[in-house]
Order: sequence, then structure tokens, then C-alpha cells
Amino acid sequence: MRLLLMLALPLAGGILGWTIRWLYARFQLSSAEQRAERLRKDAVKDAEARKTELILETRDDLQRERNEQEREIRERRSELQRVERRLLQKEENLDEKASAVERSQQELANRERKLDERDKTLMEQEIHWRNEMERVSGLTQEEARKLILSSLEDEVRHDAQGIAHKIEQEAILSADRQAREILISTVQRLASEVNTEVTVSSVSLPNDEMKGRIIGREGRNIRTLETLTGVDIIIDDTPEAVVVSCFDPIRKEIAKRSLERLVSDGRIHPTRIEEVVQKVTADMTQAIYEEGEKVLYELNIHHLKPEGVRGLGRLAFRTSYGQNVLAHSKEVAVLAGSLAAEVGADVEIARRGGALHDIGKGIETDGDSNHVELGVELAKRLGEDPRVINAIAAHHGDVPHNCIESVIVQVADAISASRPGARRETLDNYIKRLENLEEIADGFEGVDKSFAIQAGRELRIMVNHEKVSDQEAREIAKKIARQIEDQLRYPGRIKVTMIRETRIVEYAR
Repeated sequence: MRLLLMLALPLAGGILGWTIRWLYARFQLSSAEQRAERLRKDAVKDAEARKTELILETRDDLQRERNEQEREIRERRSELQRVERRLLQKEENLDEKASAVERSQQELANRERKLDERDKTLMEQEIHWRNEMERVSGLTQEEARKLILSSLEDEVRHDAQGIAHKIEQEAILSADRQAREILISTVQRLASEVNTEVTVSSVSLPNDEMKGRIIGREGRNIRTLETLTGVDIIIDDTPEAVVVSCFDPIRKEIAKRSLERLVSDGRIHPTRIEEVVQKVTADMTQAIYEEGEKVLYELNIHHLKPEGVRGLGRLAFRTSYGQNVLAHSKEVAVLAGSLAAEVGADVEIARRGGALHDIGKGIETDGDSNHVELGVELAKRLGEDPRVINAIAAHHGDVPHNCIESVIVQVADAISASRPGARRETLDNYIKRLENLEEIADGFEGVDKSFAIQAGRELRIMVNHEKVSDQEAREIAKKIARQIEDQLRYPGRIKVTMIRETRIVEYAR
């Protein structure tokens, strides 16, 4: 019994526990269903409320859209009404203008008709009076026209010649005055040194014993120096000095600097001479380039290739009639820039052409081309402007000018070369130029005597008054001036003065 009771108790406990769990589960399920129902009802309510809200919002948007469309329709209707009114007004204006045009056309037709009638009347009168004038004068219409035109032509030609002569004289005076003012103003801006031509340089020595060391044993030192530099070294009785002579100024400068370094160093022998000459030659190459760069910087010229800079720098050691070519080129560039600014030309092109016009003189070549041809070839290789190339080619008149800057460079070149003290003229050349002037004048028939005076600036000519008239004297003077221009080269201008006089001599006995 106890065993049964022990077995029944757990079974009853298990049945009771299962019943309790089942009841609890049914309770939980009912509670969940109630919550779900509640949530469903709340969701339905929210959906209905949202639906109502959306319907109201949509209704409001539709109402606003309808109001906006109605407003736009009203505005468009108003605009259409304004356009219609303007069109109606324009139609009325066009109708009025058309009426005015019709009236004007009618008036023009009436005037044309009246003018035709008047022309017809005038033509009849003209024919009548023409016949009457031909009858009275005895000339036909064509003969009278020719007579009148001939008379008028003579009068007009005479007046035109007088006016043309007056204008020409005024133009010559005005142009001459303005040219003088421009040239004087330009020249006065430039202040340059007076140059003299030298082919020798003197090297100072600390004592006369140094001359023997320069000569060396059996003259080997001086021969080495002369061979390496290509100059003549003259050692004479001049105290404490030797003379370096050479027509090539660059070689002369290299020899002078080398000799000065050797004298300063004291070691003078062939090996040392060769080292010094090589070092001085390298320094001269650098100095030449620096001289070119210095001038370009002073003239504010840019973008010149190294070959052009070296060619320009070599001009610092070249002279022409005693005038340093680089200084001359710099003067021409400054003058050309000033002249170009005065006349409204391209200042940069004029200045560049002036700086490079003689660059051919700085080119070392074994050919037979002159410095103009060499300069043109170099400028083309450097890619210079065609106006600059023409300025180089035409500055001696070898080719025609094709731009105003080229003419300006030639004028500036003449100013720089002919200013007082710019170039030294040798006595032989001076005398020869005077003789050439007198020979040209003496070659004309009727010339008795001729005198070149004022350093060749004036040619005074005496003619035979019995063989040459006043008009012939004027023609001879012009021919002599033209022949001088064609045959001689000279700076500035030469005045030709023709003198013709009649002398009557009587003696009282």
C-alpha cells in the first residue's frame, strides 16, 4: 500500500504540474490574442486617421494648384489682351503710314510731271539760245566748248603749278625743320667719347732687365710668344716698356694681357708662356661673351642666342676709322630707338637693328664676304625679325629699305659715324677726298676753278660767265651734286656753291 502510495504521488504531481502549465499557456495565448486584437484596432484607427489626413492634404494641394492655374490663366489672358491692343494700334499706325505714303507718291508724281514739263521748256529755250549764240558768235557749240576748256585748262594749270610749288616749298621747309629738330634732339641725348685708332699697345716693365728675360736665350721666349699670339713684339730703346703691334685687336689684347701676366709672375719660359696664353685666350673668350651680355642688358635687348652675343662682344675689340665698333653699335641702337620713338616706329625693332647692324664685323671667317653679308647670314641663323635683317642689309644702301625701322637705323648709323670726333680720318684719305671733289667739278665744261673748303664740307666753283648762263650754272650745280653722291662716300653732306660773275674792266689813260 505504501508502495502504491509512493507511486501514485509522483504521478499525481506530474498530472497536476501538466494541468497547471496547460492552464498557464491558455492564459498566455488569450492575453496575446487580446493584445494582437488591440494592436489591430489601433492600426486600423491610425490608418483611418492617416487616410483622412492624406485626403485633406491632397485636397488642399489640388485647391492650391487650381488657384495657381487660375491665376496664370488670368495673367495670360491679360497679356493676350495687351498684345491684341498693341497689334490693333500698330495696324492703325500702318494704315495711317500707308495713307501718307500714297499721298507722298501722288505728290511726287505731280512734281515729276511738273519737272518734266519744265525740263522740256528749258530744253526748248536752251536750243533757241544756243542757235542764237552760234549765229551771233559765228562758232559752233563744239568749237566754243573747246575754246573755253582750253582757256580754263591754261588758267588751272598755271594756278596748279603755283600752288604745287608753294606746297612743295612749304613741305620741304617743314620737313627739313622737323628733321633737324628730331636729329638735334636725338644727338643731344647721346654723350660719347672721342675715339682714336691704334694698332699698337704698350706694356710697362718694372725695369729694363725684364726685356732680356722676355727675349730669352737666343730669342726663344719672344718667338714663342709671337708665334702663339700672332703679333709683333717690338723691344727698342724705350725705357721700361715694350710695344705689342698687330692689326687684329683681339690677338693684340691677348698678347698684351699674356705679357703683363708673365711680367707680373716673373717666370718666363716657353712652357709657361704657352700656359699663360691658353689661360688668357680662355679668359678673353669669356670676356667677349660678357661684353656682349653687358651691352644687351644696357640696351634692354633680350632673346639673343649665344652665337649672336659672342659676335656682338667681339666688336668691343674692333675699330673702324678709330671708332670702337661696339661703342658705335651701342650709339646707333640708342639713336635709332630715340628716332623711332619720335616718329612713331617700332622702338624695339629699331634698337635691335641698330645694335646688330655691324655684327658681321665680329665674325671670324676665311671667306670673301663683306661684313653686311656676314651679318645678314648670322641674323638669319639667329632667327631675327625680317625688319632687323633688312636694317642690317640696307644700312650701307646695298639693298632697298622695306620698313621705316631700316631707314632709321641707316640714319642713326650716319649720325654716329659723322659726329665730330667719332672717327679719325688719315691725312692721305682727307687729301684724296678733297682732290676727288675738285676733279669732279673740273670735269664739267665751263668750270674755271674749283675749291674744296671747310674740310671738304663745301665745294666752291667758279664758272666762265661767257660760256655758262645762269640757268646752265644751276643745271651744272645739280649734276655735280648728283655725281658726288654717286661716286664718293662721305659723312654728312657737301654743299655745292656755284659762282658766276661778270667783271668789266676799263682803264682811263
